[in-house]
Amino acid sequence: MKHARVSCYGQIFEAIETEGKLKLSDGRIVEQKDVVFLAPIEAGTIFALGLNYADHANEISFKAPEEPLVFLKGPNSLIGHNGLTRRPKGVETMHYECELAVVIGKKARHVKREDAYEYISGYTIANDYAIRDYLENYYRPNLAVKNRDTLTPIGPWFVDKEDINDPMNLRLYTYVNGEIKQEGSTKDMVFDIPFLIEYLSSFMTLNEHDIILTGTPKGTVNVVEGDEVIVGIEGLGELKNTIVGDEAFAR
Repeated sequence: MKHARVSCYGQIFEAIETEGKLKLSDGRIVEQKDVVFLAPIEAGTIFALGLNYADHANEISFKAPEEPLVFLKGPNSLIGHNGLTRRPKGVETMHYECELAVVIGKKARHVKREDAYEYISGYTIANDYAIRDYLENYYRPNLAVKNRDTLTPIGPWFVDKEDINDPMNLRLYTYVNGEIKQEGSTKDMVFDIPFLIEYLSSFMTLNEHDIILTGTPKGTVNVVEGDEVIVGIEGLGELKNTIVGDEAFAR
C-alpha cells in the first residue's frame, strides 16, 4: 500500500493512494493535484550514506569505503513531492542523488543482519541533493553540503515493506527536464540494507521513523535554477521537484 502525508482543507492528513487519487484519513477522496505533499514520514534521525555505490565513488574520483561512510541530516532539510529546492547564489556544482530510503519500524539495538528486515516498516524515495562547493573533505562532509533547508525532497509515497519483494534489486533513475541522466540498481550497493542496520544498531539505538538514505549510483550531473528533476525507484513511484534561486525564498 502507498501511504502519504498531505496538506489540504487547511489540515494535515494521512492518506493512501487509490486509483490515482488520494483517500484521506477522514474518508474523503481528493485529486493529487489538489493537495500539498509533505514528507511521508515524520522523520526521526536521518542517516545518509556516502559513496555506497562504487560506480558513483569512481565518477567523483574516490574509492568505495571499506566501512560505511555515514553522516546525519536534520529533518529541516526534508520537503515533499512537487516542492522547491533552493540553489544558493554563487554555487557552481549542485548534484541530485536518487536514493532508496529505508524506514525503521521499531526500536533496534544489536540487530543481526539475518534479522534486519524485521525492523523495517517500509521504503520511500529521497533526492539527497549535494552542494559540492561546500565540501571540505568527502570523508568528513560538512553541514552545508547536505543539511540546508529544502535540500532533500522525499516521497511522495511510503510503501509497506511487504509490497516490495526484493529491496536489494530495484531500478533507480533520474530525469532532468525530461531527459534521463542516471540509472542504476540497488543490487550494486557496497553495503546492503541488512549490513547497514546491523552496523548502525551495533553502537546506537535505532528508533521508529528513523530513516536510512542508502546512497546513489553514478550519473549525477549539475542542476541549475529552473530544472525539473524527477527521481524514481521501481515499485515506489516518482518524486518530482524544481530547482529555484534565493529570490523564491525572499531571503
